[in-house]
Amino acid sequence: MPVVFFGHGTPMNVVDDNRYTQTWKAIAGSMPKPKAILCVSAHWFTEGVGVTAMEQPKTIHDFYGFPKALYEMRYPAAGSPSLARQVRELLAPVEIALDQEWGLDHGTWSVLHHAYPDADVPVVQLSIDSTQPGSFHYALGRQLAPLREQGVLIAGSGNVVHHLGLRSRDANAPAHDWADRFNRRVRELIERREHAPLVAWEGMGDDARLAVNSAEHYLPLLYCLALQREDEPTRFAVDGIELGSLGMLSVVIGG
Repeated sequence: MPVVFFGHGTPMNVVDDNRYTQTWKAIAGSMPKPKAILCVSAHWFTEGVGVTAMEQPKTIHDFYGFPKALYEMRYPAAGSPSLARQVRELLAPVEIALDQEWGLDHGTWSVLHHAYPDADVPVVQLSIDSTQPGSFHYALGRQLAPLREQGVLIAGSGNVVHHLGLRSRDANAPAHDWADRFNRRVRELIERREHAPLVAWEGMGDDARLAVNSAEHYLPLLYCLALQREDEPTRFAVDGIELGSLGMLSVVIGG
């Protein structure tokens, strides 16, 4: 299976029909239907690592101040306790908790609502350990590689550029200069397969400090890049910076 990083953006993308949501649907249509999906979402940021292990994960509405229609939506995909156990085995010796409480947060279901609208593919989430550096997350991503051969779609959901404190209220606002520069730099490094600077993004200067204001939105990208084999291409399925500081880059690896 290919690997996909989705720039998920605002929860309004759940109900909007735009070039981002249309691309997410097209990405799914361009690949074989997965047997299951393992998603690393920016919105499950924890101490330690957990994996959802319930039969039927709940839909989590982890956002505030949006239209009522968003809170009424459900994404009734099944879970996969067997996949959760396999993830725990693959990531040893890191201790992985088999979680029975979380579910599917909007970083996951807002994207899958468009990519797999029938919710007919089992979905498991892997949490992001907030106490660990980029190198830990990149290494953990590599350990998940065998799942690709089994038809599991490994997806990251976040935003390469994410600074809500500097977002504009104007929907047509241009990208901040620092946001545009960092986004272009990330694309260049991905194209050249130079992952080391991306793993250690803190050393990429002031642009990185502003763009990765919320590390949890950037880290899912590292799980995806770690899974790129030497012979695999990448393509930028869609790109854009909304509200001045919210990057919408989606990356497909392989396929």
